[in-house]
Amino acid sequence: MDRGRFGVPAGVRDWAIAVGVAAALLVAGLSGQQSATNVGLLGYALLAAGGVALAARRRAPVPVLAVTGLCAVGYQAAGFDVPAVAYLFAVYAAVRAGHRIITVAASVTLLAALPLAALASGLHDTGEALAQARGALEIAWLVAAGAAGEALRQAERRADEAERTREETARRRADEERLHIARELHDSLTHQISVIKVQAEVAVHVARKRGEPVPESLLAIREAGREAARELRATLEALRDDDTTPPHGLDHIPELVERAGRTGLEATLTIEGQRHDVPAAVGRTAYRIVQESLTNIARHAAAATASVRIDCRPDVLAIQVDDDGKAMPGTAPMPGVGLLGMRERVTALGGRLRAEPRSEGGFTVRAELPVDQTS
Repeated sequence: MDRGRFGVPAGVRDWAIAVGVAAALLVAGLSGQQSATNVGLLGYALLAAGGVALAARRRAPVPVLAVTGLCAVGYQAAGFDVPAVAYLFAVYAAVRAGHRIITVAASVTLLAALPLAALASGLHDTGEALAQARGALEIAWLVAAGAAGEALRQAERRADEAERTREETARRRADEERLHIARELHDSLTHQISVIKVQAEVAVHVARKRGEPVPESLLAIREAGREAARELRATLEALRDDDTTPPHGLDHIPELVERAGRTGLEATLTIEGQRHDVPAAVGRTAYRIVQESLTNIARHAAAATASVRIDCRPDVLAIQVDDDGKAMPGTAPMPGVGLLGMRERVTALGGRLRAEPRSEGGFTVRAELPVDQTS
């Protein structure tokens, strides 16, 4: 809902203005001491109707212009010497909405009709009717109302154009920055990861050719190198193509757990609840949480076991990763880059994250991600 500077809804402001104008017109009409005849009552009704019609000036400016003009002609014909204030408001609204030609045509018609209406009342001769018409709708006020509407329309148009320009500039800068990051990642990481992967492949090949047992750690390094190369390639493609590459999600978590198991860590995965489609952002974040948690366990926890539990609820996807490592209760976790990244991802989705030592020893990461949103 459109709100003004003080937080008042536009509809409330429109009705306040309409009621205020209607009240002012009725007061002006009553000050003329009109008789309570049928014609007089009709005039009062037209005064009130002309003001109240302004409540719809944003939604239907041209019909409101016609209604206020007809009401002005009507109460002038009924003998009410009251300015066409409601019509001036309608002119402002119509010009602001861009209906300039229709407004000019309607105003010229009204300027010609008002003297005739004053004559039709039978209370004035020709000269008095022309004077009353000029008093009811001063051309200067009419021009001022139209000019104010046009000025605001131009200001809004310039503001919209400036907003579009800012958005286009921001998108262009984001594209340039994304391509810059992609080039930096390619130049700084691709070569090193390729060297690691090739060296691990060669070491595994040589060990097998000699008939020697291949250490599990070496196989894990080889697999990690392959996965890092795939991840980097997918990241570069996403940066260059603006997320046209399908991201990792829930379906890839079993591979993470299986790969962690090949490093000597006893890792298990439990999925509870009924699996359902989740937004891509939620699935991607769940994958990153599990990936970062298992990586931290392998690097820092000195743990023998790790468990990954995913609870699929109707409105929340809950992820919990526990280990039996060296973390002790009461010790604060070191806020590393990985933990900060997890927290930022979860917070961006409106979820909650807890990462802390367990009471029985080891570390736990718990995240709750809302799924009732579009990806």
